[in-house]
Amino acid sequence: MPDLAPEQYLYLTTRGRKSGRPREIEIWFTEHEGCFYVIAEYDTSHWVQNVRTHSEVRVRVGGQNFEARARVLSEKTDGDLLRTVQELSRKKYGWGEGTAVELCPVLGTTGKSKI
Repeated sequence: MPDLAPEQYLYLTTRGRKSGRPREIEIWFTEHEGCFYVIAEYDTSHWVQNVRTHSEVRVRVGGQNFEARARVLSEKTDGDLLRTVQELSRKKYGWGEGTAVELCPVLGTTGKSKI
């Protein structure tokens, strides 16, 4: 995968937790050790709730499209990673507070999406 760090946004498609329909957002992101990280200002954001219900997501960034597995990071179990992600976001955007979500690409999933 090419270096995507200079990109400002990625496009995240989740599956609606009630409707099951695709929902796309544009959001700031950072990369770390092969995964992408996005931060929601509010834990109650609809896309975060969608991820909690359906962890299979679609990501589009810098001309790349792929499926990914999403999970909300927890201070209790992911404390060091969470702090790393927050610091990366602060360096890139000047902001890093909120609910962090990890998006790890599922290998071999370019092209058509199940979402």
